[in-house]
This record gives sequence, structure tokens and C-alpha cells, in this order.
Amino acid sequence: MSSSAAVFSVTTSSAVQPRTTRQHLITSRLSLPSPSSSQFIRQQRPIPRSINHGRNRNNSNTTTTFKPRRSTVLMEWQDCTVKMEIDVPISVAYNCYLDREAIPRWMPFISTVKVLEDKPELSRWSLKYKAFGRDLEFSWLARNMQPIPNQKIHWRSLEGLPNRGAVRFFPKGSSSCLVELTVSYEVPQLLSPVASALQPFLQNLLGRGLARFANFAKTYQTDAA
Repeated sequence: MSSSAAVFSVTTSSAVQPRTTRQHLITSRLSLPSPSSSQFIRQQRPIPRSINHGRNRNNSNTTTTFKPRRSTVLMEWQDCTVKMEIDVPISVAYNCYLDREAIPRWMPFISTVKVLEDKPELSRWSLKYKAFGRDLEFSWLARNMQPIPNQKIHWRSLEGLPNRGAVRFFPKGSSSCLVELTVSYEVPQLLSPVASALQPFLQNLLGRGLARFANFAKTYQTDAA
């Protein structure tokens, strides 16, 4: 029996039987710890809190520990739009951009694009570029949505780096057109500390890519002819 149970027993006994023998009182006093004893001090220490959901009330080792939940972080999306007039007919610019596996030849940060043979609307993309003091590498699977010939090509990622975008074509005469490229993407957690600098950086990178596309489209026109 623990010392706390002994105290409870003596206190109850004294209340019910006020007239006790001298021998019993001496025995009771001997069983009580003095207020200055270490045993008494140990009894006054707070008992660590634990939660027992009633599965086994007699087993003091059955406790439940609560762990803090992970906070859900809402990632930031950014949009970039660039446009440029290109000196090729709108049909040539459209067909040139529709050739996804040729995009790494003119877009600086795209490493490879592979169209799936059994599902040509799907393609696997990889990005490799050195920026912000890091060697960046990302990949994703994209689906090309139903295009509008000579007007619009658009896509969205299905897995990997979240992104979506569209290319629109506007006629500027019989031998030139305006190409407008819009890309939306979720800022990778790795780059969240530099998110404010990422958008203007990518805007500049897309502009350089579109300028290279303008020259590539002229070559593409010659090859097609």
C-alpha cells in the first residue's frame, strides 16, 4: 500500500472513531510522514499529466501523447506574360510552337521534352538551369488541351512541378504575327525565399526564349518548305 493510501486510512479512522486507545494513536503517529521529510515533499510534487482514454484504467503505462499537427502551407502561384511580333506567317509560328520536342532548341531553361508515343497529347518535360546560386532541376508531365488552329495552344501539368500556360497567335499581316506566351506556376518550396525575385527573373527568361523562337521559326519555315 502506498503512503498516500496510509494517510487516507488514518484520517478516515480518526474521524469515525474519535475515542481510540493510546497505543493506536502512537502507532498512527509513527505511520505519518513529517511535513519536513523527503517522503512528504515527494507527495506534494505535481503528477505529470497523461491521458488515459479508459482502455485500461489499471495500467498506468497506457497513455496518449498528442503531437502538433503539420500546418498546411498554401503555396504561391505566379503568372508571367511576354509577347513579341515575329516575321513569319501565323501558320508557321503556330506549327513551330506545336512541335514540343523542338522547344529545348530555343527555350533556355527547358532541357528535354518527350512526347508519349501511345498518348501524343501527353509529354514529359525537364527543366535544368542555374539560378539564385543553385542548380535547379524540375520535371513534370503535361497534357496539351484541345488547340485552336493558328490561334491558341494551351496545356497544364498533371504531375510534378505544377504549372499551366497558353500561347496565343494574332495575325499582323500575311507574313507576320504577334505571339503572346503566358505561363503560370506554383513557386517551388525550394525557391520560396526568393519568390519576389523569381517572377521578374522568369519574365526576362521567357522574353529571351521568345526572341530565340522568332529566329528559330524562320529556320523552321525554311526546313518546312
